[in-house]
Amino acid sequence: MALTDKQRGVIKGVITGAIITIVVLSAGIAFIPTSLTPDSTVGERLAFTLKADILVIVWLVRCIGMVGRHRFHTPEDIDGAGLTTATPQAKVLQATLQNTLEQAVLAIVVHLIWAVVMPVSWISGVLAGAGLFFVGRLLFIRRYEGGGPSRALGFALTFYPSIVMLLITIIMIVVRLVT
Repeated sequence: MALTDKQRGVIKGVITGAIITIVVLSAGIAFIPTSLTPDSTVGERLAFTLKADILVIVWLVRCIGMVGRHRFHTPEDIDGAGLTTATPQAKVLQATLQNTLEQAVLAIVVHLIWAVVMPVSWISGVLAGAGLFFVGRLLFIRRYEGGGPSRALGFALTFYPSIVMLLITIIMIVVRLVT
């Protein structure tokens, strides 16, 4: 089966996102923050992670605000999606909010697990993941209306860091269990 132009565009975006994810996460892991030491407590690691995840929460707040602002200024949408047939713009804003919420929950949970499981020398992977999330959401939201190929890189930069970090964490847990 031949791929469509849109499918090829999506593949190009997600491959680019995967490469950027690997490079940035690797660089992030190599950077050790001076605020944490090898004997940092779990509480200190979690505090570092929650501070880094401000970069994630900013986009969730932004998306909620965009939906609210649109509804307030659009008479057809002011009563909300549950009471009206949403305008096309409201549907786009709601879709970006929904996707951002899903991605934010995944990212924050993975970052917290990473902070607890991984060696403290790898903690900057959280900051790299949160930074990729921030840039990914910017690209995803700005390019959303251009369709799948336009937003693929943004999606990949949001999703792939969480998946890579989750897989590495699972591997670390399994290695610890068998050794």
